[in-house]
Amino acid sequence: MNNDTEKILAQHLFFQREKDFERAPIDREMAFYESICSGNMELVRVFMKPLFCEGCGILSDDPIRNLKYHLVVLAALIARYCIKGGMTPDESYALSDFYIMKMDKVNTEKEIREIHAEMIEGYTNKMRRLKLNGIYSKQILRTVDYIMCNLHGKILLDDAAEHLKISPAYLSRLFKTETGFSFSDYVNKLKIEEAASLLLFTEYSDLDISNLLGFSSQSYFIKIFKRFMNVTPKQYKKKNSILDPYNHV
Repeated sequence: MNNDTEKILAQHLFFQREKDFERAPIDREMAFYESICSGNMELVRVFMKPLFCEGCGILSDDPIRNLKYHLVVLAALIARYCIKGGMTPDESYALSDFYIMKMDKVNTEKEIREIHAEMIEGYTNKMRRLKLNGIYSKQILRTVDYIMCNLHGKILLDDAAEHLKISPAYLSRLFKTETGFSFSDYVNKLKIEEAASLLLFTEYSDLDISNLLGFSSQSYFIKIFKRFMNVTPKQYKKKNSILDPYNHV
């Protein structure tokens, strides 16, 4: 690094300190990428932040170019996380190239932000299908998709069966045979997995998470959480939390 570069970097760091600039916490950012790899769109929405927001560095003085640069960086990171999660490099990089090329043709903030949302949803949905493809029948794949898309509400077997245009009794038997779980247990399992992430990477309370995930009461949520995790939500958070207590989000 030459002297001119060091001088510019020092000035940049000084300017950030003067403005009390703080980077977004890395743990929550990692949780965002992991939620994409899990294929859980509801969890992605919890951790997803607007393209270029508080805690993001400025990459260009031009607002539109700055947004575009941030989208390119994000596309590169998501592509690599998804490869690590099991997507082939060819498919992951092709998706990244597709969204970057699409972004290159637009010139408004609204259009760029729409592509940002489309890219995140596209990668998340592909990761979900990737993880389930070849494991379950098409009917169970569609059922799991239905569950994942409605994870923050009340999910009933009858409603899922109606969505698939099959009988509840048949869906119940097929679901148990292929997944090893009853329909309700599988729903609760996914809800508790999401609850565990929320406990570690957000400051949501037990009540907040219970309401967010559509449990009938906080006490019922705690009961189901303990059934799957062997500890209460508070015990789980105390044991596993890696949030910086001096840098709450």
